[in-house]
This record gives sequence, structure tokens and C-alpha cells, in this order.
Amino acid sequence: MTSVKRWLLPDGVEDILPAEAYRLELLRRDLLDLYKSWGYELVIPPLIEFLDSLLVGTSQDLDIHTFKITDQLSGKMMGIRADITPQAARIDAHSLNREGVVRLCYADSTLHTKPRGIMTSRVPIRIGAELYGHSGVAADIELICMMNESLLRAGIKDVHIVLGHVGVFRSLLEGAQLEPSVERQLFEAVQRKAYDEIDQLLVSAVADVNLRQQLQDLSRLSGDETVLERARQVFADAPSTVVDELDELIEIAEGAKRRLGAISLGFDLCELRGYEYHTGIVFAAYTPAYGRAV
Repeated sequence: MTSVKRWLLPDGVEDILPAEAYRLELLRRDLLDLYKSWGYELVIPPLIEFLDSLLVGTSQDLDIHTFKITDQLSGKMMGIRADITPQAARIDAHSLNREGVVRLCYADSTLHTKPRGIMTSRVPIRIGAELYGHSGVAADIELICMMNESLLRAGIKDVHIVLGHVGVFRSLLEGAQLEPSVERQLFEAVQRKAYDEIDQLLVSAVADVNLRQQLQDLSRLSGDETVLERARQVFADAPSTVVDELDELIEIAEGAKRRLGAISLGFDLCELRGYEYHTGIVFAAYTPAYGRAV
């Protein structure tokens, strides 16, 4: 092995050199101070946990991206975290176990078995905030406002925020009663917006013609505020929970606009990030300078 090859890092793994490292550290401090001013408490979960607690209630996708190792003390399987959100939820539910509203924030490294996209890191640094114990729309509006302020402080401009509601997809699937494997295939096809594949899966798996059409229409519902009006028409005879979830989405969008003023908002009812552990509103931010959610 040559000396050059000996010092090569694995694909998707990189050093952060002094100038960039200091810039990132200043931003980390600034954002954590921001979250503290909003009442969020900092937690530092461990890099590794036993696999059965690290991945409980999470997605197959997270499982695939999690490195597994054997604990030399207990012989049990452990995982190196690929996401911090489930760890924060565990801390809220078990380590703190408080009554009422709990606000937590974090900033730390994660590790992925493979990149999540082209030219993405396998050792991404994650910073975020979680709000537990409040089921009202005010909690979602608060987090959207915090996300927007975080992006502004990071120097990210021309932000476009896309809102979705996992509950709409869940409510429709309850009526479809799909096999878990088929549900997973449908979820993956919806995430890719692979319309032909979605239609084929629904034709073979959903006998109810009306429900099948609603699920097909759901996969096409993305765009500006007119999407919500179209959704009201499409789901006029859907379960009442779907109508309630659409109303909740509208209320949150209006609340965010009141708080943030001239904000660019879009809607995607197939925005299903964290589908396995989220039940309500989900949101992501995009910018023209970057092809993925920031």
C-alpha cells in the first residue's frame, strides 16, 4: 500500500479544515443560543446505543443507514446513530419523563452507511429542535418560524418552505388495509413520485375504486395554495380525519404567514419525511442553490 492510499478517507467522509471548522462552530453556537432564547434545552445523546432502543419506531430507511456493531461487553448489537431525532424522543419519554411541554435541541455528528444523495456526506452534522407535549398548531408554527430564522442566520436566502401532513396519507391507507410490504412499496414510490408505479400498485392492491382514485390523486397534489382547494374537492367524501388534517394544514400555513410575513410557501401532500415516527405536519425548506431539502 502506498503512503498516499494509506491516508485516503472513505468515500463520503471528509475532514473539516480550520477555516470551515471555525465557521461551522460559530454558526453552531449562534443557533444553540437562538434555540435557548426560545426555551429549548440542549441535550447530547450518545453516539452509540443498543440497536433495539436506537431504532424503535423508526423507518426501514433509517435501519439501512445505521452502522451496526457488536458490544464487546454485553454481546448485544449496537448502532451508531444515523439521526438524532429518535434519540431526542427517547430522552423526552424516558430520561426526562416530564409532564407538559418539553423543548429540546441538539447539535452533533451522525454517521451513515451510505450517502443519502449525490455528493452528500456520510458524516453529516445535525442541528435541530424538537417540541413534545403540545399537539396544537401553535407548536408547528413555532418550529417553522425557528427553522426559517435558523436558515437566515446561516446565510441561506430565497428559502421556499414546503408543508405536508403525514396524517392524510395514513388515514387513506387505513381504509386500504394493505400488506406491510405493499405499503412500503407504495410509500417508496410516492416519495419518488413514480406515478406509473404508484398506479400499478394501487390497481393490484386496492379494490375500492374511489379510495384507489383518492390515493392516486394524493400523489399528484403538490404546488401552491391552490393545491389545498383541489385537495378539498378530491377528499370531499374521504374519512372525516382527512378533512380535519387538511384544515389543520391550512391553519398552520396561515399562522406561519402571519408570523413571518412575506414567506414563500408550497404544499406537498406526499411530503412524508419521518413517516414512521411523525403523525402530523411535516415541513422542509428548499433553496435554488441546492437540489435537496436543506
